[in-house]
Amino acid sequence: MKSRFDTIEFDALDGFKCNLKHFISPNPTKGPVLLVHGAGVSSNIFNPPTHKNIIHMLSEAGYDVWLENWRGSILLEPNEWDLDLVAKNDHPAAVQKVVELTGSEEIKAIIHCQGSTSFMISAAMGLLPQVNLIISNAVSLHPVVPRFSAFKLNMFLPFVGKFFNYLNPQWGLDAPDFKSKVIKKIVKATHWEADTTVGKLVSFTYGSGFPALWELENLDEKTMDWIQYEFAHVPISFFKHIRSCVKQGVLVSSGNGTQYDANPLKTDARIVLFGGVKNKCFLPESQERTFEYLENQKQGFHKLYLMDEYSHLDIFFGKNAHKDVFPLMIKELDLG
Repeated sequence: MKSRFDTIEFDALDGFKCNLKHFISPNPTKGPVLLVHGAGVSSNIFNPPTHKNIIHMLSEAGYDVWLENWRGSILLEPNEWDLDLVAKNDHPAAVQKVVELTGSEEIKAIIHCQGSTSFMISAAMGLLPQVNLIISNAVSLHPVVPRFSAFKLNMFLPFVGKFFNYLNPQWGLDAPDFKSKVIKKIVKATHWEADTTVGKLVSFTYGSGFPALWELENLDEKTMDWIQYEFAHVPISFFKHIRSCVKQGVLVSSGNGTQYDANPLKTDARIVLFGGVKNKCFLPESQERTFEYLENQKQGFHKLYLMDEYSHLDIFFGKNAHKDVFPLMIKELDLG
């Protein structure tokens, strides 16, 4: 199925230029759903060349599909951001824009990785009163990473931060200078998995696996090629913030270290958590801890799904995700 979109620009609350992609579908019968991508990618990460992706299936189920490109999108100007900056400025403005354009008083959201963590900070701060259902993948309030990922954040990040403001998996296709060529050589020497060079740089940047963000057997060849062009710049400023959060085992403010689970979330939204058991970027324990936290607030209201054969991003672009994952998400959206 061919995907066609309208692009609507909006200003984040601090004036940063972001945009929404609105999927053009005939006469949606249900309300709007906002899809929120992770770091170093764009909204197009939800639009892989698989048989049926999440956008198509949501549209077929009757939903009005919107995709947010927040300031971490590779389609926007490179900029140095952290999760708080995004939470306070980007997501509230995006949600308000969708409400304004659709006339709907309530919307639902499907959020992934650092789109999820920042969106959950927005929710924790009471900035998203219009959102009544949140489906979060991989990580939300409690980031738990493999030991080697923690080692990289604590030992490797300070060294890399002296030479780079951004890391960029696109160096796998074109390393423009000596520094990036050195990183590329290190990655090629240490990653032997049957992935593309860009895919290997993704694993080097984001996790501990070989690969880190997907199981190779879950991807078809067309998707593996497509991935090479879907990852680009991600700022060191983000990694510095997530390092503080990983040390605490919970999302914390980049300013004063306030823990975002110290009080009940300021949202009435029902929260449905997805996690891949094989995730080597954020361990499934991340979502389990958040689910326990949510259960302590309102038992039986929220939901947790752990997907045995999935990792991180193959939840969305695995070749069988249209059979294994998306029907569960749509079921939860329908329940409201």
